[in-house]
Amino acid sequence: MKRLPIGISNFKRVITDNNYFVDKSLIIQELINSNAQITLLPRPRRFGKTLNLSMLRYFFENREKSEELFKDLAIYQTEEFKEHLNRYPVIFLSFKDIKSSSFEASYSKLYSLIQEEFMRHFEEIDIDSLNFLNRLNYMNILEGKATQQNIENSLILLSKLLSERYNQPVVILIDEYDTPIHASYLHGYYNEFIEFIRNLLSGAFKDNEFLYRGVITGILRVSRESIFSGLNNIATYSIVDYEYSNKFGFTINETKQILTDFGLADKYDEVSDSYNGYEIGEETIFNPWSIINFIADKRHRLLPYWANTSSNELLKHLINISSLNFKKSLEAWLNGESIRTEIDSNIVFSEIEKNDKNIYSLLFFSGYLKCINKELINKTYHCDLTIPNKEVHYIFRNIISSWLNDSFRDDRLNLLLQALINGDIEVFEELFSEFVLETLSFYDVNQKNEEAVYHAFLLGILINLTDYEVISNREAGLGRVDIILLNKEDKNRLAIIMELKRINKFREKTKEMALKNALKQIENKRYELEVKKRGYSNILKMGVVFDGKRVWVKR
Repeated sequence: MKRLPIGISNFKRVITDNNYFVDKSLIIQELINSNAQITLLPRPRRFGKTLNLSMLRYFFENREKSEELFKDLAIYQTEEFKEHLNRYPVIFLSFKDIKSSSFEASYSKLYSLIQEEFMRHFEEIDIDSLNFLNRLNYMNILEGKATQQNIENSLILLSKLLSERYNQPVVILIDEYDTPIHASYLHGYYNEFIEFIRNLLSGAFKDNEFLYRGVITGILRVSRESIFSGLNNIATYSIVDYEYSNKFGFTINETKQILTDFGLADKYDEVSDSYNGYEIGEETIFNPWSIINFIADKRHRLLPYWANTSSNELLKHLINISSLNFKKSLEAWLNGESIRTEIDSNIVFSEIEKNDKNIYSLLFFSGYLKCINKELINKTYHCDLTIPNKEVHYIFRNIISSWLNDSFRDDRLNLLLQALINGDIEVFEELFSEFVLETLSFYDVNQKNEEAVYHAFLLGILINLTDYEVISNREAGLGRVDIILLNKEDKNRLAIIMELKRINKFREKTKEMALKNALKQIENKRYELEVKKRGYSNILKMGVVFDGKRVWVKR
């Protein structure tokens, strides 16, 4: 049985070490036959982008013969294989590890990558035959003396020299181009870095007469205006497009095959619940990283493998800066619902905080959300977005829980939850009041949105009750109940109905009146009918009343 190539992104090593390989080689044929000279392929992290680019490098590059690597793959049987194998000089750069907290550090790492690529081709280029300026710029880059302008022009220089050396156009492959852009946004040097990366990529791809094909991968399509300005020869195929839809991640058939090959065919349904859900073009795609880690795990546990490959720092930041409407969307997603929104494929990081559409779009293209219904209206996609699977549900829930625990560091959160499910209202009121005073600035309470804020905030706490079903804002009895808590395993445990109210200064001048009206609404709307219908008879009815950051509870 072949080994699984966990963490191995070098195509040659995967093949020569006899690792299991899901054949994506027809991406080569698709690229060769494309009308686009430059192709941008955004996909979520850990979906096989680096391995695919490594495969392209070994196919196109003329430095060594690689026919043996491809003899068992689909591309081997095509006409394109013989015509284009090992024909071109290749420039390959991967930005996946550039996640620095300052412009200087990111620039230094990029300089080192370019320097290494120049060194890789050093023996192929007759330095002494170059004109004075080209020789000076080449050696300055190698010796660490290049100016920023020299670095910005470095890829067009290397293209020219390699193309002239072999009398062939070059292939330029850039992997995870937007990783340092994410870092620049999070660490506050976005504008400075964007100018640099724009100049670098424009130098490589704009009007490059020495270029055969350029392929760029990343997570997002960062706005054409800010990055790919003036590049008329670039085509972008994201997760909403049909082209290349089965070339990253595992299709249903590929997933079934790999499970069968490792004797786990009977686990398909469980695997599908945890790692399925990405709709790319017309394909249903599984998260490949999670699939191979699940198979490799000796106990075959359905763990959040993809979640653990990143700090999810960007997601945490977006949740923190988001509007109340977004936080209400988060509530809906955690309840298994979807949110209809317009999707913008051109992400402008400097404008992310201006509207929720940008945040929705970023989460969608990053793999945290999926589109279950897609409609093209006036050249813009409108999608029903929802959480794709159990693994991503875990990520959202864990981020909220982590934030709450960080804000409320001792065991009071657990005490609060235990007091609630045991019906100890006095303790719950005391701890919840402390919690609100210490942490509710996250939700930005004001008079216009106060009730919705408390609702979202309370749900963020209740998701820690993993043994309970949390029903929120759903039809029950004769109305729509705010929150119902039901123990999933034991119907003899306390079932809780909660009605949330803000004190209305015109109708309810005191907290006592507001609490009385909250409990009265539970009775009048007969919310308990939904609970009894589900087989629960031990029912606690609670009114939760608030005024600013003051909270009162009554049963």
